[in-house]
Amino acid sequence: MMATAVNDSVVINEVGPRDGLQSQGKTLTPRERLELIQRLVNTGLRHVEAGSFVSPKAVPQMAGTDEVFQGLPSKDQVRYAALVPNMKGYELAVAAGARVVNVVLSVTETMNYENIRRTVDDSAADFERILERASAEGVAGQAYLAVAFECPFEGPVNPEVVRHYAERMSAAGAGKIIIADTIGAANPTGVKAVLEAVSRVIPLSRVACHFHDTRGLALANVLASLNAGVREFDASIGGLGGCPFSPGATGNVATEDVALLLGSMGYGTGIDPQALVPVVRAVQSLTGTELGGKSFRWLSQQYDKQQGGGSNGR
Repeated sequence: MMATAVNDSVVINEVGPRDGLQSQGKTLTPRERLELIQRLVNTGLRHVEAGSFVSPKAVPQMAGTDEVFQGLPSKDQVRYAALVPNMKGYELAVAAGARVVNVVLSVTETMNYENIRRTVDDSAADFERILERASAEGVAGQAYLAVAFECPFEGPVNPEVVRHYAERMSAAGAGKIIIADTIGAANPTGVKAVLEAVSRVIPLSRVACHFHDTRGLALANVLASLNAGVREFDASIGGLGGCPFSPGATGNVATEDVALLLGSMGYGTGIDPQALVPVVRAVQSLTGTELGGKSFRWLSQQYDKQQGGGSNGR
């Protein structure tokens, strides 16, 4: 089914267990979250955002993340990451065994204030301290730049603003900068402009992209980023997700869609998209949410044919 002409590899970072679950109405237990992670790892995914060390009062869906990290499967084979909102979160994450930590900086003043009641520069300074400490302690630090294309409050974002904060986070020790289309408002032209600006200060080999599919353009934006030279993308199983702090944000680009797109173009991901079908179905059962990316109906039909049964696409 897959072409092999490109002979290049691309990382798919699965964010369903954190970014996907944090906006769901149903809160999964740590055991259920570990069940989901095990299923994901079984498909070949080797980069997983496993949870966040945030206040359970703010995000109850992430309560018990320390239990999740202590029970993670195949730790020697999978690169697990944890989101940390502040230094306390960083310390909790490291104590639980996290070796990769993510910080998330909103690059517009209104979004940052609505989220955490701080200025962007104040938050940037806090995250610089976390990244510097992580670097000194041998923990991999990564920085997300949220609302990098458009803010729900301020509108389109100047690419030079993204470049500025990418440079700051990189200088503080972030090994990876993730450009995030938090509300799913990006388009390929805007993606190209932002990546061109960022590439002036950071090689795109150290840049990843995070797209939401609010307007149905996520795969087009993945392709634009791929053509620009990006080789790592966040995705969420079945398109699970959203953002509880971003008005208008809907699900992340679906892991099965990204895996199918990349594989059919000849890029190696280590993941068979059909193997993701039973995982999507399991997540639907766990969350009670109807899921599936643009390719899910077709993938389901192919999967069920292989299993010797019929399919209604769901």
